[in-house]
Amino acid sequence: MAENLTDAAPEPTAEEISEQKQVRLQKRDRLNALATDAAGGAYPVRLPITTTIPAVRRDYADLEIDVATGDIVGLAGRVVFSRNTGKLCFATLQSGDGSRIQAMVSLAEVGEESLQLWKELVDLGDHVFVEGEVITSRRGELSVLVKSWQIAAKAVLPLPNLHNELSEETRVRSRYLDLIAREQARRNVLDRAKVNKSLRDTFDGIGFVEVETPMLQVMHGGASARPFVTHSNAFDTDLYLRIAPELYLKRAVVGGIERVFEINRNFRNEGADSTHSPEFAMLEAYEAYGDYHTMADLTQKLIQDAALAVSGSHVVTWADGTEYDLGGEWDRISMYDSLSEAVGETITAETPIERLKALADDAGIEIDHPLPGKYVEELWEHHIKSHLVRPTFVMDFPLDTSPLVRWHRSIPSVVEKWDLYIRGFELATGYSELVDPVVQRDRFVEQAKLAAGGDPEAMRLDEEFLRALEFGMPPSGGMGMGIDRLLMAITGLGIRETILFPLVK
Repeated sequence: MAENLTDAAPEPTAEEISEQKQVRLQKRDRLNALATDAAGGAYPVRLPITTTIPAVRRDYADLEIDVATGDIVGLAGRVVFSRNTGKLCFATLQSGDGSRIQAMVSLAEVGEESLQLWKELVDLGDHVFVEGEVITSRRGELSVLVKSWQIAAKAVLPLPNLHNELSEETRVRSRYLDLIAREQARRNVLDRAKVNKSLRDTFDGIGFVEVETPMLQVMHGGASARPFVTHSNAFDTDLYLRIAPELYLKRAVVGGIERVFEINRNFRNEGADSTHSPEFAMLEAYEAYGDYHTMADLTQKLIQDAALAVSGSHVVTWADGTEYDLGGEWDRISMYDSLSEAVGETITAETPIERLKALADDAGIEIDHPLPGKYVEELWEHHIKSHLVRPTFVMDFPLDTSPLVRWHRSIPSVVEKWDLYIRGFELATGYSELVDPVVQRDRFVEQAKLAAGGDPEAMRLDEEFLRALEFGMPPSGGMGMGIDRLLMAITGLGIRETILFPLVK
């Protein structure tokens, strides 16, 4: 007999699952033995499907109670509920988007042999094709009164009890079960697709061109991060999985693609936590004749358009029910001014590193780094980051921590860079780009010294990129934003929920 879906109950033991698998494998063998041709059996190659469960629910949404339409449909779905009662069997079929419909298999419609086979061979989790009349039951439930049926794919492992909440471990490691069981998991996939489409639509509307740049690189660059290293047999050389596409996208700007963007994967061989994943989706964009102000405007529009695409409003509702307003004009604050206010003294790019170290010690911040800018950034995160509630652009960063950024047009030893904070985490960053090849070489040399001193995140000197700059890159603005984190900002979920198949140990 098929298993019935019951209320919350203990999950079966490994031994019970093994026993159920053996029973289901016997049913698989029997289905194959009953097949009339090689295309049938437990896994037929094609079925006479004429519609889908969502389409039937949409087309017959207003059907009254206890109505027979006379309309015959052929559809398929996964069995998530089954109840066998003598001459009439009930099953709930679920489509990939979570839509459900009831299938009624009766002795009068399918005959004694077919009804008995249904009872003996159909289990929870099986994909089943049914053909029959669209009706509503006496309780008003939209149903298919089955005239014929066929196994579409036999499940040899039982589903978890769908009334029980899946553990986080199961949700992450077995996302396919999560997608079957949980509406939020399915919604996350659809929301991510809406966000990516919205980003591309926004860029297309303002004349940006999407390109693809290498993921395997002979030299990692474009960010301060530790790379993954691999080896190419064809070239007999070590290669790096890219940590950022920046240096290639800037080559495109040099070549005349003046508004360019890419949405693709980055890889950083670093820690993993609630906001970081070693593999993540990244958006980067560059605009000739823009600067960090124009890129902040663009980033705000990209995020607000994405919120509209997902929620229909700039006010998004997170998974826990919290409403968060992404609308309006977002705050722009100075890193140095806000830090000065927080510590009660003026902090500038000229503040001696000894004083910054003392402030870090007073705050209990453990850091040992040769760059004063690292202390400024760590102090700012300690004192201010957690207090940001609204979306906020944090403007004007230390020069020594931003080797690819243009110096500030009016503040010494500061660069024109912002970080955008939403929900207490950094979502995006933007620059006025450094396009002077002489200054860029000097910055790379300083980074190379740090790398030689053992800093695994320091950038290497990239001669090919410098050569491209020497042909002339127009003044430009650039921005980068994590797609996974954008989903976090819109949905309120953690990063492992926004990535369909996250990397886990």
